[in-house]
Amino acid sequence: MTTTHKGLTIGQSASSARVFTADEIQTYSALTGDTAFDEGCIPGPMLGGMISDLLGTQVPGRGTMWLKQHYEFPAPARVGEAITATVEISRFRPEKDLVYLSVQCVNPNGQVVCQGESLVFVADLESARS
Repeated sequence: MTTTHKGLTIGQSASSARVFTADEIQTYSALTGDTAFDEGCIPGPMLGGMISDLLGTQVPGRGTMWLKQHYEFPAPARVGEAITATVEISRFRPEKDLVYLSVQCVNPNGQVVCQGESLVFVADLESARS
């Protein structure tokens, strides 16, 4: 099993936290027309945005192309709570420059509000970092 690829390693991870406001949820709703969520609940695509940010800026980093995602939402994420998103490299397919990452978001109590997997393409990752 390959444990490194393009300067990345299995188990390498990155995290970030943020607090979503009611105004941000209203803006999201106005932009997308998506109103099928409870008041005070953060829409899943906004949590996905946190993951996208980590993939493109930290691990794997600039030059990452997001190919596929799978998420489950076992509990609601609430407005005003600090939500922490984490991505962690779980495996490589180096012959195709593919990186699989486990992803999750947790609330301040450590309860998982989003979990899943992302698949990214990293062929131009190193040149993008220089």
